Amino acid sequence: MSNREKTLWMTRTGAFIALLVVLQAATAPLGNTLVTGTLVNGLLAVSVMTCGVMSGAAVAVISPILAKLAGIGPLWALIPFIALGNMVYILAWYFLGNRNMGNQYVSGGAAVCAGAVIKFLVLYVGIVRLAVPVLLGLPEPQASVVSHMFSLPQLATALMGGTVALPVIRILKRAVLKD
Repeated sequence: MSNREKTLWMTRTGAFIALLVVLQAATAPLGNTLVTGTLVNGLLAVSVMTCGVMSGAAVAVISPILAKLAGIGPLWALIPFIALGNMVYILAWYFLGNRNMGNQYVSGGAAVCAGAVIKFLVLYVGIVRLAVPVLLGLPEPQASVVSHMFSLPQLATALMGGTVALPVIRILKRAVLKD
């Protein structure tokens, strides 16, 4: 990778991280995890599809840390699970979204669906079935809230975020990323 390519990668990745901070800060007052989660998942998909797997991975891991620092993220003990969920999401996008399945909408649809389901399963098993009952020892009301946050709403936000990302990816690839 040339110095120019490294600089371009760092600039683009930094722009995605900055956009992530702005999105999280702008949507935090809404108190609506569906809006924030949808936008964050969309940003994860766009970052990996326009800048590559390393950029997507950087955004995926930094996202829950920044959310916690901004006061909108969950407990610190859950950050590794969320980062892992984000990583499997971007990897599904990277491997399926870049495949030629005869039609860009087929590969995009496969990335949306597989990414959402895999992320949901990682978060559900990791947080709802492992962290909450075994590792954290939360009182029942708090355990119930955390468990709900990391169940079906995660599937919904990943599906919606991926769906929102599809036209953005197409536009960015056409406009900016021409070889």
